[in-house]
Amino acid sequence: MDIGALMKQAKELQAKVAAAQAVLAGMSLKGIAESGLAIAELDGKYNLKKLTLAPDLMKESPERAAAVISAALGDAKAKADAAIDKIMGEATGGVDLP
Repeated sequence: MDIGALMKQAKELQAKVAAAQAVLAGMSLKGIAESGLAIAELDGKYNLKKLTLAPDLMKESPERAAAVISAALGDAKAKADAAIDKIMGEATGGVDLP
């Protein structure tokens, strides 16, 4: 195999991955728990962008409020995981990268 061609492929893959990461950073994925008592918004790199808590949630016990918030974050993370798998899979042609 030609080392020059291999290097060109590596650079192309690197550019595709960088573009995919930029797309993920600009995404907004909402996780919702308990019919909207808590809404967590993450970008495609798992950064919390916004957390919205309904006033009724503040009337709950701290343990219950924490559980609802955790559920919203978990929902948003699952959506981010799916988006990352899809977008990075497209960028890498299905090749798993470390």
